[in-house]
Amino acid sequence: MNNPRQPIELGFTEEVLPESCHMCFIYDDEAQRQKIVSEYLAAGLKHGELVRYAADMTSSEEIHSWLLQLGIAPPQDDSFSVFKAESFYCPNGQFDPGKMIAGMLPRYAQLKKAGYKGIRSCGEMTWALRGIPGSNRLLEYEALLSTVTGDFPHTGMCLYDAKHFDGITLFQVLQVHPYMIAQGQIVRNPFYLKPEEFLAESKRNA
Repeated sequence: MNNPRQPIELGFTEEVLPESCHMCFIYDDEAQRQKIVSEYLAAGLKHGELVRYAADMTSSEEIHSWLLQLGIAPPQDDSFSVFKAESFYCPNGQFDPGKMIAGMLPRYAQLKKAGYKGIRSCGEMTWALRGIPGSNRLLEYEALLSTVTGDFPHTGMCLYDAKHFDGITLFQVLQVHPYMIAQGQIVRNPFYLKPEEFLAESKRNA
């Protein structure tokens, strides 16, 4: 592996995770959620990454307030951005993987030129569990994302509130993420479907 990442620094593991690693965190314990989110975001800032946080809240001001509760004071520059989750993932009321990836490509080039070490994103994903149009295309998005990140790491952690599992099955969610956080440990996800396997299956069914 070229240019291995720094440890993800959740306080539970010293494993150096692959570049462009996406983790799934299904929580029902608010205290553990706060601990994991705060450590994850703080580590991104520490390592000089661009940090993005998309939360299932009504306004960016509410998200900022939540971050302050976690002990995270977002920098005053562009290194830390907050978004309403649905406006970030579904700007037109639906989730469109192709449009999101197309918008990322020029942005990645800018970030590398600016000297960022990568992107660290953290997102509340209840929009996917509530049946927002296009949310069934999460696997397609992950497959496309892995083809464009190249040597610019994009580590993501998706937060799923356990009480919202009514619009999409747990198995479908787990298929998207190579790693998951379980009982405070980062573990490899046995249900993960590799992007190339997904794309090959999609072509066969086309």
